[in-house]
Amino acid sequence: MRSVVSALAGVAALVGTALSAAPTLADTDIKFALDWKFEGPSAPYFVAIDKGFYKEEGLNVTIDTGPGSVAGIARVAAGTYPLGFFDINSLVKFRDQNPDKGVKAVLMVYDKPPFSIVTLTKTGITKPKDLEGKILGAPAPDGAFAQWKAFVKENGIEADKVKIENVGFPVREPMLADGKVDAITGFSFSSYFNLMQKGIKPDDIKVMLMADYGLVLYGNAVMVNDDFAKANPKAVAGFVRATIKGIIYTVANPEDAIKSVMKRNETGDEKVELARLKMAIKDNIATEWVTKNGVGGIERDRLTKSIDQIAVTYDFKNKQPVAVDIFTEDFLPPAAERKLK
Repeated sequence: MRSVVSALAGVAALVGTALSAAPTLADTDIKFALDWKFEGPSAPYFVAIDKGFYKEEGLNVTIDTGPGSVAGIARVAAGTYPLGFFDINSLVKFRDQNPDKGVKAVLMVYDKPPFSIVTLTKTGITKPKDLEGKILGAPAPDGAFAQWKAFVKENGIEADKVKIENVGFPVREPMLADGKVDAITGFSFSSYFNLMQKGIKPDDIKVMLMADYGLVLYGNAVMVNDDFAKANPKAVAGFVRATIKGIIYTVANPEDAIKSVMKRNETGDEKVELARLKMAIKDNIATEWVTKNGVGGIERDRLTKSIDQIAVTYDFKNKQPVAVDIFTEDFLPPAAERKLK
């Protein structure tokens, strides 16, 4: 009997050793590219990390800053970043110019885009037509400037009467504050608070959201590399699901959510970034449509109209894409799971 017991004990020991030596299933590593810096509006992604939402989906997510909401699309197309957060209107043009590079939007974040013309009261610019005879400072890779031609068309601006000066992102607001340009293109929640940090009083800042002046466009969305999506559909669906949880939490708890940003931006001003986040939530994320229908989806007819609007000022080299070519709902969870709280 003792020999049997000893033998069983030996087997158990061997099994235990084998199990302890067996590798555990590793999380899927995902590199995610933001459009810009670690500022208030990036809170949902860092919340999803800190609250364990990505971890629950078996994902190990790392987040990097980006070069702007237009230029970064190439990073996703190349597979350098399988997922990124960029301008869906620029994606429409990118797909036309690069038909062999598959990228598709899977989660709409800015239901109302922050594309804007920002100026100061002293310039006398109060409406789009007032830009005629003025100098507009616009970074070439800027997502807002990418919509300039459509904005001109919708508002009857004589484009040749507006001098466009290509300026870098770091000097854009300083040049406006110093009077070197009369207006700038930019994301509303970026330029507004950047000007305040330059000592400009809020009452002296004039923000014209392009969406309030004829543009039906959507804004930034989470995009995925097609090859990565085909090879890792569960990972993409998990990323989308966890990000939506991050958005919902951030909308309900901005004061707590901003702490996830500030942990990664030690030089930032928490009060400014919180105000920037709240502005983005109010104007761009938690819109009336999103409140009613849930986070992340689109109206297909509206996306179709936005592509038609792009076509007014952009000549497609290939066949004009349809909504399904640009955005897919395949990775979205049910609407009931996407409702704001």
